[in-house]
Amino acid sequence: MVLTSAVSATKSSFLDKVLGRIERLDTAGLQTVVQRLARERSFLETLFNTIEDGVLVLDEAGRTLYFNSAATRLLGLQPNVEGQPIDEILPELDWRRLAQADSAGGSRVVRRELEVQYPRHRFLRLYAAPLEGDSTGSSGLALILHDDTENRQKTFAAIESERIQALTLLAASVAHEIGNPLNALHIHLQLIERELKKLQSVLAARPDGGVEGRRSKVEGGSRARPQAIRMSDDTGTITGRIEQYLAVSKGEINRLDYIVTQFLQAIRPAPPQLQLASLNDVAARTLELLRPELENRDLRVKTRWARHLPLSPLDPAQLQQVLVNLTKNAMQAMTKGGELTLQTGEGADGVWISVADTGGGIPQEQINRIFEPFYTTKKSGSGLGLMIVQRIVRAHGGRIELESRAGRGTTFRVWLPLHEPKPRLLNAPPT
Repeated sequence: MVLTSAVSATKSSFLDKVLGRIERLDTAGLQTVVQRLARERSFLETLFNTIEDGVLVLDEAGRTLYFNSAATRLLGLQPNVEGQPIDEILPELDWRRLAQADSAGGSRVVRRELEVQYPRHRFLRLYAAPLEGDSTGSSGLALILHDDTENRQKTFAAIESERIQALTLLAASVAHEIGNPLNALHIHLQLIERELKKLQSVLAARPDGGVEGRRSKVEGGSRARPQAIRMSDDTGTITGRIEQYLAVSKGEINRLDYIVTQFLQAIRPAPPQLQLASLNDVAARTLELLRPELENRDLRVKTRWARHLPLSPLDPAQLQQVLVNLTKNAMQAMTKGGELTLQTGEGADGVWISVADTGGGIPQEQINRIFEPFYTTKKSGSGLGLMIVQRIVRAHGGRIELESRAGRGTTFRVWLPLHEPKPRLLNAPPT
């Protein structure tokens, strides 16, 4: 701040001296002044193009007068944008409110946060200040753009870490309380099913239909016999309904047990047991495991395995879980006759596998929440499958890319590094 004030004071003093005697300057003197101003301009341009923050200068109408190289990188500007309105360059900016601050004058700085999509998704922090400081009236604005994407990502990661820790603490008490009643219910349903089979065997062994049959003997005659047969039929119907209710109850208990198991796997991750393995082999085994379900849904399957794919350090069991979750999500996103495509490939820094479907796609407003725990777009889903996928991939040192278009389907691409990351060692102290 002191350096800036000193530079501004020096510049103002120099210009004041020149303007005060400009009429007395000869050709050589004017040439010296122009050369000095050119050197200062070159110095300032070099300085502005060196800093990492974007700088734009706008006139009172919002037209672009100057922008540095960082602004070009952050906003994807072309060389011919000079003179264009800022509304066309940065549509996310509320120029009207900034223009009002410019007209009001004053040395206050306006701060804004922007989310831009071009040339890539970024979070920008904007500082805007009038060019002429305290003077009132429109004079133009200086905009400074700071790329805050990395800090935002760190903040999101910290929030996610805190959420996972909170879930872990919650699970320590809840999982035990839920698990014991589920086990008790499952055991007692098995006992009821066993006793029901015994009852059916006893009823089947009595040709007179059991209790109602004995009533027919007491009453005698041929008129009571049809009633015994009807009551026997009713008994079979009732036992059949009880069997259906038991099957539904067991299915729901198994579903609850699956949700609890998924929950525990999500919050108590096991470290991957890395070994050199083929991504193609893991993908092929996953397809064989899910093939009956794929055929039952009448889905077409396409595979595009990369030839000579190098081995990479991975945990085959955990990676198969990743592919199972992604493939099941893809299957549930499609109706009969859809197409599932699995493809592998190699990049400069690793190998990848993609799982693509031809379903309805994920709405844009839901993509940012798709990996959150308990968030699901399905009617009957736990919302933990993609969370487990993300955790396993991160534990492998990899990353997940997601591309979705409404009405055209969704593609998940999992990248895995070719080499196991080496531990970072501390330097030994000098002896």
